[in-house]
Amino acid sequence: MSDLPVPPLAPPMDSSGDGADVAPGALGRVRESFADFLAAYRERLDHLFEVRVDAGRMNLQRGLPPFVVQRFRDVDPLSVYVPEAYGGRGGSIAHSMTVLEETSYHSLALSLVVGINGGLFLQPVAKYGSEEAKRRVLPAYIQGRRMGGLMITEPDYGSEALRMETSWTQDESGTYHVEGTKHWAGLTGWADYWLLTARGRTSSGELRRDVDFFIADSTCPRQHVEVEEVYPNVGLKMIPYGLNRVNVDLPASSRLEPQTTGIKMMLDILHRSRLQIPGMGMGYLRRLYDEALDHCRERFVGGRSLVDYDQVKGRLARLQSFVTGTAAMCLSTSEVAGVERNLFSESLRANAFKTVVTDWMQEAAQSFLQLAGAQGYREDHLAGRSIVDSRPYQIFEGSNDILYQQVTESVVKAMRRLKQANLGAYLRTEPLTARAAETLGDALSFDVDWAMPQRKLVELGRAISRLVTMEMTIELGERGYSAELVHNMLDETRAEIRGLLETYRRGGLTALVEEPSTADWLHRVRPATS
Repeated sequence: MSDLPVPPLAPPMDSSGDGADVAPGALGRVRESFADFLAAYRERLDHLFEVRVDAGRMNLQRGLPPFVVQRFRDVDPLSVYVPEAYGGRGGSIAHSMTVLEETSYHSLALSLVVGINGGLFLQPVAKYGSEEAKRRVLPAYIQGRRMGGLMITEPDYGSEALRMETSWTQDESGTYHVEGTKHWAGLTGWADYWLLTARGRTSSGELRRDVDFFIADSTCPRQHVEVEEVYPNVGLKMIPYGLNRVNVDLPASSRLEPQTTGIKMMLDILHRSRLQIPGMGMGYLRRLYDEALDHCRERFVGGRSLVDYDQVKGRLARLQSFVTGTAAMCLSTSEVAGVERNLFSESLRANAFKTVVTDWMQEAAQSFLQLAGAQGYREDHLAGRSIVDSRPYQIFEGSNDILYQQVTESVVKAMRRLKQANLGAYLRTEPLTARAAETLGDALSFDVDWAMPQRKLVELGRAISRLVTMEMTIELGERGYSAELVHNMLDETRAEIRGLLETYRRGGLTALVEEPSTADWLHRVRPATS
């Protein structure tokens, strides 16, 4: 089946991006400082989204206008993910987090485009790609303005990635044949390169347990991934998603080279990507706070500015605490998530960062909409748009409910190994929660139930994840960040954790009554009496 039409992304690539080998260093090194690059990028984003286009209107249409991508790539933000040897800016995690922040301040969808390219394609290729593949692919990002993404999810196996049925076999010439179905991959129909995940098929037809990654180049014969359907996604309309048919032949050099196992490589890639989501959250949350504050200062109700009302002050203070906590996560990610480090064992930090910041993003959108009132309930208003654009963040790269459960399970596993039943005693020794746990006092002093039901696992995971963000914020304060902002964030989050713990400890588990829904109430109405 031929590809279905998708919205245009960018003008045709020039001949320098034709997929031919390019020697490392052949592109020269970028000479301007990162500060100068960032200033130019910020100026370009300001011009595009504040002058050239109406961002609200643009978000109503599917796809990105080609000139937006062209101008966006003129000051190429993706170069921060490419090592210097291949023409990029070196691959600094701190620099990539800053680019994500600057982008998401103007457009959450565009920052996701950057994140998909950087965290889910360029960083894995830079770390695990063969030298031949890196020579061929990485310079093309700089010269040819290429795009790339990652395909893991399958129609029948969303969160169960290890049960994927896309398979690979290898012939006598060394060529890999990869076949299967993938969907919900961001940049469907746009990406020039795909990282395809698949499991090896044995001679008897069985699928191996381990997972492998392959680079497919759509510009090369027999490597094109066909789009069978483009989905009408509710939010993030600038990014195409869809159903893809994989039936490709790939050279031996296209297979990524794990340092141990493919599963550990996948965990390393996913954990690094989750740790970078706060970069997108940072700019987005700053923008919502700035817009909400401006609106409340300018809007008068009952002869008073909205910002003078106590309930409004409470909402704004909470939004401000989200910005502070996310800044703390960005600092931590910048120091621990470099591609030179293996992150397959960083599940607690990665899952906590991803879940908390994405929960905050959705809550911030809901709060901003409440403050904006009726005018916010429009698709072309930032508040209304943010509701649907931030919601998928709580689902993709691991559903938050599942990740919260995994947070608790990882903590309980460590506690059982140490034969420590008291949650507070353990968390006061865990480096990612120690100082934060101290500030909760006796609220954490209880023994966990080793056999707690799933709902309890999720609820406790919410609390533990917020403790991790508190710990990062304490560290941020020790680095000289505003003491008042740190204090406010800790107070807000501590109160939230106490509420979560109370629900965990005291809340009952409502049983499901497996009966059809009923509206059997009308005949129970009693006539009014005088």
